[in-house]
Amino acid sequence: MLRPRWIAMLGLCLVVAGVFAWLGQWQLGRAVDTNPTAPGATEVLRPLEDVTGPGEYLPEPLVGQLVEATGQWVPGDFLIVESRFNEGVEGYWVTGQLRLAGTATPTSVAVALGWASTRQEAQNAIDRLDFDASAPSPAPVRVEGRLIADEGPLPPPRGSDPQTMTRMSPAALLSQWHDIEGLDVYRQYIASQVAPSLLLDIHSPAPDEGSRVNWLNIFYAIEWAVFAGFAFYLWYRLAKDAWEKEVEEIQDAAAEAEAEAEAEAQAQAAATRPEAPRDA
Repeated sequence: MLRPRWIAMLGLCLVVAGVFAWLGQWQLGRAVDTNPTAPGATEVLRPLEDVTGPGEYLPEPLVGQLVEATGQWVPGDFLIVESRFNEGVEGYWVTGQLRLAGTATPTSVAVALGWASTRQEAQNAIDRLDFDASAPSPAPVRVEGRLIADEGPLPPPRGSDPQTMTRMSPAALLSQWHDIEGLDVYRQYIASQVAPSLLLDIHSPAPDEGSRVNWLNIFYAIEWAVFAGFAFYLWYRLAKDAWEKEVEEIQDAAAEAEAEAEAEAQAQAAATRPEAPRDA
């Protein structure tokens, strides 16, 4: 271990272990939230544009944030999302495209307006909403609700209408909306707290308060510590293997020399032994 080769190898292992130790410290730094969101922060009503922007991802502490938005419904873009549960009862959501007011470019956000127990009830509500949105000068609409992340689209069930949706996905809704040329869209959707007539309010409780400790990051930090220790063990194991190989070679050489000496002694003994007399 004191040979230059193994001292150099130890230096390399120290560098590798140092990198692993730094990664472990970095994971520990991310494991504990030193600046957590204040309890109840999601229940403070905030303007949508103050929470996130079109196309932006929503940080986890802001999922379920109460927001408000003002705009106009786009006629013809009230769509049904199936398999939505409201306090344990399966039904349908009626969704709409809210074209926001006061934006520099056309911007929309998907809104889940309310829940219906049957498809026919949902369709009746859509007919009413389309009629109101198609008025010559519709009044501005103000929506309050929880901002929720995109659930991701899913293929429609086998044998159903290809346009059937079972997940609340703004991306999937966008594919069926009208007037989307140059449109900016929020990745999230708003679950309205107050449903329009013919629909029931969507049950959307406050999100649970998250833990300040991220145990996954702690486990990662422990793994990096194990890797750092393994770097030293690897150096020790390689050095020991080299030493054992040298010892084995020495022992083999000694055994071979001993065998040669014994063979030579036997040959000399045979040469000096008197020759036995021959029979007449």
